[in-house]
Amino acid sequence: MGSATREALVAAKDAVASVTAKNSLATGAELFEAGRVVGSSAQLRSALADPAAAAKDKTAIVGSVFSSLSASARTVLSAIVSARWSNADDLLAGIEEIGIRLIAQSAPAKLSIDDQLFAFGTTVSSDSELELAVGSKLGSAESKSALIHELLTGKASEQALVIIDQLVQQPRGRRIGELISTAADIVADQSSQSVATITTAAPLTAAQLERLRTGLTKNYERELKLNVRIDPSLIGGVRVQIGDEVIDGSVSTKLNDLRIQLAG
Repeated sequence: MGSATREALVAAKDAVASVTAKNSLATGAELFEAGRVVGSSAQLRSALADPAAAAKDKTAIVGSVFSSLSASARTVLSAIVSARWSNADDLLAGIEEIGIRLIAQSAPAKLSIDDQLFAFGTTVSSDSELELAVGSKLGSAESKSALIHELLTGKASEQALVIIDQLVQQPRGRRIGELISTAADIVADQSSQSVATITTAAPLTAAQLERLRTGLTKNYERELKLNVRIDPSLIGGVRVQIGDEVIDGSVSTKLNDLRIQLAG
């Protein structure tokens, strides 16, 4: 991520606070729709990401192309495109991130969107046919959307459904695991939390998980949500990932390191 994009994200996040929780879900969904339109048009994408273009000109494009959006969605989208992004891909990622943040903002206090996202990701990763259906480049966005609604309507929150629908419709070259992980990190961050993905060879007890949570929270000085995955190939030990940082204490990694040392 370039410095321009980091600054643009900071400015774009301010727009989230301008939307009430009551309107956040609808505004986030509209932002996703706008992002898909921008992503489908190289000309529009280039115009909105052009660092030399004046903010007022970009805002005018938003008003013209997206006149059907609500005033709230147009205001947020204008704030996003008015910032200076490092490139057009970062602009698309920014639109998606702000959409996710808006939807996270709409969730009731007891609703854990990231848990629902991870549950969907686990289901997909354990079913090769389903993973192919939602992740194949050959399938149309419309067919993937229809499948997501068939699978999740009435079973997941509207917030999780809207986010997952966006992820499969506009993956931008990302695999489902990366899609889910990135979205969950954004949801958690919007609630001033972080997600720690814990991978172990066998399930941990409740006491072990609590000790792990306490230790990680103390080290990172931030509330953490644990996403636990089971991977027998680790043999033993624990792998922890928080954002881009990985703490790998698995037996498989230690054995691999030993093989490399012996080979050297």
